[in-house]
Amino acid sequence: MPLTQPLRLKGAPGSPYTRKMLAYMRYRHISYELLIGNQSAEKMGLPTPKVDLLPTFYLPNDQGEVEAVVDSTPLIRRFERAFSGREALPMDPVLGFINYLIEDYADEWLTKSMFHYRWYYAADIKKAGDILPLWRGLQMDDDQHLKAAEFVAGRQISRLYVVGSNDLTAPVIEASYVRFLGIMNRLIMRQPYLFGDRPASADFGIYAQLTQLAKFDPTPMSICLNQAPRVFAWTDVVDDLSGQICAEDGWMSRDRIKEGLADLLAEIGKVYAPALLANAHALQSGEKQMETTIDGKPWQQPTFAYQGRCLQWINAEYRKLGSDEQSWVDDILAGTGCEFLLVSS
Repeated sequence: MPLTQPLRLKGAPGSPYTRKMLAYMRYRHISYELLIGNQSAEKMGLPTPKVDLLPTFYLPNDQGEVEAVVDSTPLIRRFERAFSGREALPMDPVLGFINYLIEDYADEWLTKSMFHYRWYYAADIKKAGDILPLWRGLQMDDDQHLKAAEFVAGRQISRLYVVGSNDLTAPVIEASYVRFLGIMNRLIMRQPYLFGDRPASADFGIYAQLTQLAKFDPTPMSICLNQAPRVFAWTDVVDDLSGQICAEDGWMSRDRIKEGLADLLAEIGKVYAPALLANAHALQSGEKQMETTIDGKPWQQPTFAYQGRCLQWINAEYRKLGSDEQSWVDDILAGTGCEFLLVSS
């Protein structure tokens, strides 16, 4: 079914994926209605998603019935097909694949940093516990607010293990975040966005996590301000690109990817690739825990079925490429560690 504007969604400022989609839609000039705070989707007769995640979009299915849809990456691909102009997916399939890989890293690895810092350190727990409930209900009284803050903090802290944040993995997560800031700082000095002069979906994925890491949570924000203030400023810029001029020739050429994104791809290969591969192996073996070494340090967390699918989807995107395009990707990824992700025939 064709999509009509404005698109309706439920979200919250503390949800990086909500921020990802809002910034994307602002850039694309896609109008939207955001249900937030006391606006209840249920009271409006809107359906409930199978998995209650933010943002939740309310879109027509093939029968024209409204359904609740989540997951930012396929949503962006759906909107790219539905609306023309100012696209955020590169036309070059080689750039497109690298963009997909980096977007997945932002969504699935950088979010470990976001969740870790928010619920691992006392100052971050206090701020998030206080503010997150108010974003859903500004009119709650002080008693309700105190109970809500305690409930949210307790629930989220108890779930830290799910994303892999624990005393064993904390050094890996924090070292990776610091390296990432340095990589982004150097990249932004050369060009405004990952793939040149216009933003791609991977830019919005990275921006989304930075809205929390660089702009909200005290500990990672302090690190960003001290080590990479340029990244802090970039996050502000990407928040609203509705006035950004979108030049057709704004994408970099594929022969510039290897040099221009080498550091970022090497970081993905250092941390995200081994996590995905160890998780996939554990899932295939029927194990509930996955253990590996990342950045020379031990890593242990519960297996994660969704990230098993992420690895499958990366390979599915690779298989869509022609043989010449695959050769380009192979050359770009060679030596980064990312080449080991391409495990499917």
